Amino acid sequence: MKFIIQLLCFTVAWASPRLDPLVDSKKGLIRGLQATDGDYAMFLGIPYAMVNYSNPFGPSLPYPDFEDTFEATDDSAICPQLEEFSNQITGSLDCLHLNLYVPNTATSLNRLPVLVWIYGGGFQIGYAGRYVYGPKYLVRNDVIVVTINYRVGPYGFMCLDTPDVPGNQGLKDQLNALRWVKENIGAFGGDANKVTIFGESAGAASVDFQLLSKQEKLFDKVIMQSGTTLGHWAIVDSDQNAPIYLADKLGFETEDTNKAIDFLASVDPKLVIAVALESNLSFMPCVEKEFDGVERFVDEYPINSDIPKAKNIPILTGYNNREMLVGAYIGENLDLNIFEKYLSMAFNFDDDELVTLVKQFYIGDENNVDDLKENLIDFQSDMMFNHPVHRSVQKYLDNSGDVYHYIFSYSGDRNFIKWRFNITADGAGHADEISYLFDVAIMKEQPTEEDQLVIDRITTMWTNFVKYGNPTPEITDLLPVEWKPVTNEVLTYLDIDRELTLKKRPFHDRMAFLDLFYTMNKHLLKGYKDN
Repeated sequence: MKFIIQLLCFTVAWASPRLDPLVDSKKGLIRGLQATDGDYAMFLGIPYAMVNYSNPFGPSLPYPDFEDTFEATDDSAICPQLEEFSNQITGSLDCLHLNLYVPNTATSLNRLPVLVWIYGGGFQIGYAGRYVYGPKYLVRNDVIVVTINYRVGPYGFMCLDTPDVPGNQGLKDQLNALRWVKENIGAFGGDANKVTIFGESAGAASVDFQLLSKQEKLFDKVIMQSGTTLGHWAIVDSDQNAPIYLADKLGFETEDTNKAIDFLASVDPKLVIAVALESNLSFMPCVEKEFDGVERFVDEYPINSDIPKAKNIPILTGYNNREMLVGAYIGENLDLNIFEKYLSMAFNFDDDELVTLVKQFYIGDENNVDDLKENLIDFQSDMMFNHPVHRSVQKYLDNSGDVYHYIFSYSGDRNFIKWRFNITADGAGHADEISYLFDVAIMKEQPTEEDQLVIDRITTMWTNFVKYGNPTPEITDLLPVEWKPVTNEVLTYLDIDRELTLKKRPFHDRMAFLDLFYTMNKHLLKGYKDN
């Protein structure tokens, strides 16, 4: 009888979920939590690197091994920024953490593929916690989900062409997080050779930067949602005087950039963020100079870059069908000057005839802005996201075998940005798809049946891609359409709406016009180098 009781106890213990999952990683012991909303464990706030406090605008440092068990229970870390939901300046430099969500099925004998999320936010804001990026819709499909913090704003993208602050620290933070995953994910039951990186907006551009970089290959697939390095917003010429401006605002006058940076390193990061915002300074990826002994990440403008790492890497990329609708519906002043404004961001020209040519294509001879809202939304969407992604698809196709292209068109109760701003216009705006991939904590209502179907479809396709390199490896009731990759002959894409529909050549007239315009004026594109 005693043996039977012991056997029953052992059986119950073996069958029960892990209450305190403990993992022996290469960095030391890490204890997580058992999730309450699914069959997975959470390892929250694991430090993968550390900011160098004597040079917080420069490269990060390795995080030391854990001497004691690390209690991975807090995902609240956020790098210094203006937090978008509270509209408060917050965060600390102790922020280079990542979160791991591991299905209970993951073991050393059943290694699961890994999906690593890089958040968007224009390189100025963003953080990796469950407040926005809850994992339950993805992990139920037997993939490990990792979300990573990286530095944004001046701490992530101050570019000074010096060895101490060479630029792109935020992108290098991402790289260090991917190195940590490569080295440690096996201890969590993950397959280090099956790592997909994905992101949205600036996160998608970050994925593209990782793909373009000459650093080691740390992933085998990529997913890019509404972003690419070919967007004019993704890389800029840096302002070498930014530290001097910021120091001056804080009462430290100097014409020496090094002295200004040393001063800023001693200042509360929240004050640095405040004066950067007050000065209307934004900090973005840049082309870095080369220095001995300093890791260089972006060595040329993406328009000139080859993509050697894209060889044989499956790529899934797309955008939403009305990317720029939100601004037009929340009181942003639309006027006809946007043609000159957007074109001058992408091209080095002062040619009214070229501006007029584009204007006439989009609006003809009309000049009543109220009647042109949809046309102006189309133009802005094309310049910011649609056409850059369209150009990137061709570039990937020239380097890779499988490129899956999509447009997200669904308009439901859960469209993230429209929900936030109470917009009822049809279509999907920028970032609207996020809440169909992630369980967003601030959205308290349960998904409608129709929204749940979109959640089930998009998360299944994304995780199929992670597992098989193909989002629709078989036709099912849930996924009744075969999503075919792009070819040189046919630009196919999947329209993700209430139904899934395979279509050809999205926004064909607009893309064809811009293809011709960009080809004719390629020599005027910012950063372009004629080889």
